[in-house]
Amino acid sequence: MKKAFDFSVVDKILEKYPLHERSTIAILQDIQEHYHYLPEDIFPYVAKKIHVGVARLYGVATFYENFSLEPKGKYVIRCCDGTACHVRGSIPILNKLRSELGLSETKKTTDDLSFTVETVSCLGACGLAPVLTVNGKTYPAMTPEKAMDLLKELREELKKEEA
Repeated sequence: MKKAFDFSVVDKILEKYPLHERSTIAILQDIQEHYHYLPEDIFPYVAKKIHVGVARLYGVATFYENFSLEPKGKYVIRCCDGTACHVRGSIPILNKLRSELGLSETKKTTDDLSFTVETVSCLGACGLAPVLTVNGKTYPAMTPEKAMDLLKELREELKKEEA
């Protein structure tokens, strides 16, 4: 039996905005910031609260690329594969990250929801290529070795938080 979804976080987010369709994107952004994705359960609940159809709300969530319907890790690592990054070796970095984390092109998030590794077409930092971002923070001139050092730091942060 499926566990009941706790809407208390969603309710706090909804309190910040006018309950109207024009608040849709801001509400979805705040929900995703908290959960690292948009849980399926929020769609009928939020749709009713802001007086839109579930399909309309779902349509917004699937239209914009920065919304995710799949759970993401605490650390979202984006590997740029634009032309400059690709030419300067982004693929070996991506492959090293995936190998180390047990991920693939289709499995993007670790089972413990600690890490998600995604590729993006361009991060707009071509002069710093190859580039990774972690939760929006840019890491320039990466190499597979630097990526492993960064991963080690992130794992240490996770351990500190668990302690």
